[in-house]
Amino acid sequence: MERRLTAILAADVVAYSRLMGADEESTLSALNINRRGFDACVSGHGGRMFGSVGDSLMAEFASPVEAVRCAAEFQRELELRNADVPEDSRMRFRIGVNLGDVMAEGENLAGDGVNIAARLQAVAPPGGISISNQIAEQIAGKVDIEFAKAGHYELKNIARPVEVWTWPAKHAKPQQPRAGFKTDFAPVQRLVGVSLIFLVAIIAVSMWVLTERSGPGDAMAFPLPDKPSIAVLPFGNLSETAGQEYFADGMTEDLITDLSKISGLFVISRNSSFAFRDATADTSAVARALGVRFILGGSVRRVENQVRINVRLVDGLRGDLVWAERYDREYGGILAIQDDVIAGIVNAMAVELTDDEQSQISALPTENLEAYDYYLKAERQAYYAETGSAGEALKLYQRAISLDRGFAEAYAGYARVAVDILSFGYFDNLPSAVARKRAFEAASRAIQLKPGLARSFSVLALLQMLEGNHSDALNSAQKAVELAPNDAEAKLNLAVVLIYAGRHEDALREFETLQRLNPKPPEHVREYHALALFLVGRDEDSLAQLRLNTDEIASDLGLEVLAGANARLGNAGAASEAVASIIKRLPESSVEGFRTLYSHHRRPEDLAIRTDALRLAGLPEWPMGFVGDPAARLPADAVEAVIDGQTWSGERDGVGAFVRYVDDSGAFLERGLGYQMSGTLSQQNDLLCTQSTAIAMGRKFCGPVYRSMSDGTGESIAYSYPNGFGLYHFTLEY
Repeated sequence: MERRLTAILAADVVAYSRLMGADEESTLSALNINRRGFDACVSGHGGRMFGSVGDSLMAEFASPVEAVRCAAEFQRELELRNADVPEDSRMRFRIGVNLGDVMAEGENLAGDGVNIAARLQAVAPPGGISISNQIAEQIAGKVDIEFAKAGHYELKNIARPVEVWTWPAKHAKPQQPRAGFKTDFAPVQRLVGVSLIFLVAIIAVSMWVLTERSGPGDAMAFPLPDKPSIAVLPFGNLSETAGQEYFADGMTEDLITDLSKISGLFVISRNSSFAFRDATADTSAVARALGVRFILGGSVRRVENQVRINVRLVDGLRGDLVWAERYDREYGGILAIQDDVIAGIVNAMAVELTDDEQSQISALPTENLEAYDYYLKAERQAYYAETGSAGEALKLYQRAISLDRGFAEAYAGYARVAVDILSFGYFDNLPSAVARKRAFEAASRAIQLKPGLARSFSVLALLQMLEGNHSDALNSAQKAVELAPNDAEAKLNLAVVLIYAGRHEDALREFETLQRLNPKPPEHVREYHALALFLVGRDEDSLAQLRLNTDEIASDLGLEVLAGANARLGNAGAASEAVASIIKRLPESSVEGFRTLYSHHRRPEDLAIRTDALRLAGLPEWPMGFVGDPAARLPADAVEAVIDGQTWSGERDGVGAFVRYVDDSGAFLERGLGYQMSGTLSQQNDLLCTQSTAIAMGRKFCGPVYRSMSDGTGESIAYSYPNGFGLYHFTLEY
C-alpha cells in the first residue's frame, strides 16, 4: 500500500433519514443534484472524489487551502439554492477537513487521516465546516473565511483528543471577511473568560452530535427531555489560599445562569446540581438521578493574579469524555471577550440562540473586578438562607453596589435576599416593611439598568403579589420565565404568584415542571407545592409532599400546612403536634396573626381555607391563647380613651415589661426588654389597630380592648389588648 500526506474532505447530509421518510423522491433528486455540484467543486479545486456511499461524500486534495476553499464554496452555494426551499425540506451538509497520513490502495484511501475527517464532519454545525488544527495551521492567512477555535474533542475511535476549529456558515453575525484565524482570545468579555460563553457553545455542539438517546431508559429517574439536557456540577476548588470556595461556586452558578437563558436547552437547577458536590461522584449515576444526558464538571485554581480553569463535558449515559479544555487567565482579564469571538462560538452551536438570548449571554455584568468579587461572596452567603448569612449577604451586595452603581446583578441579588427576609422572617436584619421597601427599590433599579435580567422580574413579582397587585405580579413572573426558561427560582416564584392569585391548578402544573428542573429542591419548594395541593383539597398529597423533605419541618409555612391538612383528615394528634411546634417556634402565633400575614390572597375564600384549618387544628384565635370576657370588651366610644396622649405601662405576655408612649396623633414609641418599636394606633369601630414597620410588612392589624380589672385604688384601670402579634396587659399613666 502507498502512504501519502493528503487533505481529506468528508461531507454528510444532515437529518437524511428524516428527509427520506418525508419525501423519498424529492430527497434523492436533491441529493443527486448536490452530488454533481460537489463533484464539480472538488474537480475545480484540484481534488478527486473517492469512497462516497449514499449521503456521504469523500474527497482528497493535494492542497489543504483548496480543500477548505472547496468546502466553503459548496456550503455557500448550497445556502443560496436552499433560499426558496421550505425550512423543513432543506438539504444541508456538515463538512469536516483533516490533513493526515493515509494509506492508498487503488482508488480507495484508509487510515486515521480519513477517520478523523469523518469524525470532524460529525461535530460540524449544519451548513458549516470543522477542521483539524493541522489544517488550521496550513491555511492561516490564505482563505477568506474565519474559523473559531472550539477546543479539544474526544472523537470516537480516535486515540488522542483532536483540536477542532469551526466555521458556522449559518446565522453568522455580519462582519467583514478577513483572512486567517482569530487566535487572540484574550482579553475575555464574560465571566471566567472563554469558559462561560465558550462552554455554552461546546456543550450545545456536543449535544447536537449525540442526539440519539442511549442507555437503559428504565434506569433514569426521569425520561430524558425532548431537547439537549445538562447538569453543571459544582467546580472543585483547587486554590491553595483559604476561603476561595465562593469563587468556584460563583463560576458554577454563573454558568448555570447563562445556560438557563437558552430556550433550546434543558438545564438542571443549581440546588439539584450542588447536591452532587462530591467530585468523585459517578457521572453516570448523577445523569440518571437527574434525568439528563450530559454532565459538566471542572475545577478552579486561583493563585494571586492567575486563574486556571479545567472543564470536562461527559456523556453521562455512555460514560464517554466528550470534550475537555484548560484555560489559564490573568484575573484582570476575567471579565472581557470580543464580540466576534462570541458570534463565532454561538454560531457553532446546534441549539440556535435568539437575538435576545445572545444579547443576554454576552452582556457584561460589571467591569469592576473588586465589585464582582464581593458579588460572588454575597451569592454564596445568600444561598444558605439563614438569618446570619442573609445579613452578611446584604452587606456584601451593598459593597459591590458601592463600587459599581451600574451593577444590575448586585441590585437584583440584594432584592432577592430582602424578599427572603420577608419570606423566612429574618427580621433581625431588617424590619419587614423596610425589607419590602428596599427589595422593591433594588429590583426596580436592576430592571432599569438591565431589562433582560430575569431575577429582577422574579423578585418584583413577589413584591407586587404582597401588595395585592396580582395582575402585575403575574406579568412580572411570566416575564422572568420567558427571560430564563430553565431558571428554577423564576419558575417557583411564578407558581407562588399563581397560588395567591387563586389559580391553584395552574400553580400545580408549574410545580410539575419545576420538579423536573429541580429534582432535589430546597425545603420551601416542597412546602409551597404542599400549600397548592392543600388549597385544592388534596390533603393526603399535600402531606406526602411534605414528607419528601428530609429535615424536620420548622418553617411557618410547612408547619401550617402540616397542621391544617392533618386537622381536615381527622388526625387530631398530628395536627395538635404541629400547632405545638408553631407555638414553640413563635409563642405569639395566632389565627389572627396568620390572617394578617396572608391577607394578600386575591380570593377571600383561600384565606378562609387556611385560617379555618388552623382553627380546627387548635391554634388559638389570639396570642397566648387569650379569650376575653365579652362583658368586659370596650365599646367604640371607650377605645379612643386608650389612644390619645396616653402612656401604657405593663406586661407583654411572653416578652416582658414594656412602656408605650402615645402622642395626640396616635403615633407611639414602645420600649421593652431588648427591643424598641415605633408605629401608629388608630380606631376601627370598637377595634384598636396597630401599624408598624417592624411587624407584618407594615400592615395594619387590629384587636379588641378589654377592661380587665381595677388596680384596687380606684385611680387606674388595667386593660388587656390582644392583636395578631402580641398580648398586652397595661394601665394608663396620666
